[in-house]
Amino acid sequence: MTIPTYQELMLPVLRLAATGEQRVANAAEHIADQLGLSTEEREELLPSGNQRVLHNRIHWAKFYMGKAGLIASPKRGRFVTTEAGKALLNTNPAQLGVQELKAYQSFNDFYDKPKPVEGETSIPAPADAAPPSIETATPEEQIEAAYQAMQSALRAELLERIVQNTPAFFEHLIVDLLIAMGYGGSQRSAATNLGRSGDGGVDGVINEDKLGLDRVYVQAKRYADTTIGRPDVQAFVGSLVGHGATKGVFVTTSSFSAQARDYVRHLNQRVILIDGDRLTDLMIEYGVGVRINRQIAFKRVDEDFFAEE
Repeated sequence: MTIPTYQELMLPVLRLAATGEQRVANAAEHIADQLGLSTEEREELLPSGNQRVLHNRIHWAKFYMGKAGLIASPKRGRFVTTEAGKALLNTNPAQLGVQELKAYQSFNDFYDKPKPVEGETSIPAPADAAPPSIETATPEEQIEAAYQAMQSALRAELLERIVQNTPAFFEHLIVDLLIAMGYGGSQRSAATNLGRSGDGGVDGVINEDKLGLDRVYVQAKRYADTTIGRPDVQAFVGSLVGHGATKGVFVTTSSFSAQARDYVRHLNQRVILIDGDRLTDLMIEYGVGVRINRQIAFKRVDEDFFAEE
């Protein structure tokens, strides 16, 4: 027997998660027993050698079902079937895959998510949802689709980890990110200026340069689903005016409303809004909370080498 694909694993994973909170490792053992996988199949590794194939496919199965609202993560490292997932199971589905997930609007929003227009901060369209087929795509297009799939999953997992962690962790994350981006001068000075509030976010000021000639005021809100509206942003701008500041950064793990984004476009102060999508983009770009797992070099024929005079 071969290891099932991630789509073939969706239904077993959903059924198992309906019995209670699960971890990927425990789910892998249970499903391997259920399917009668051999020891070799259970231990088979990805080409990178860094993860078991079965674990990887279970992760992808729950990731996709999470986008459809069938799976939720009540706490770090755990997942469980939602009421919507249980309702689906009550219909005794014969199979569950990407095509079946399209019946859920939240999955379609993820599947068909457009690329952001200039100035917007949003996750690029996930090519993993509809990768080009071998018949129609060049190898380069297939590689790009796979890369975008992994990036999309990484962004989602980063955001999930941030929301499920503590306010203190979020404070350290913002400090680490700002330092990685070249602000604050040093870990100590940045940590001194940030982390003053205990309401689930951080509010403070950080030097824009090492000499402290200019300062950036920072406010951050760690929310799972709450959209930050214009009143919250307007209150932040009011605090900038009170401090005589001209620059501010508002960070949230959720999103900003269209009214909030439109409001900051017409201010005398320079205010940057960083939503959850943009936050994870910056973490990936500056290597905060992530590390290189594997690097692959693709080589082409050197046409100049073979060209004759």
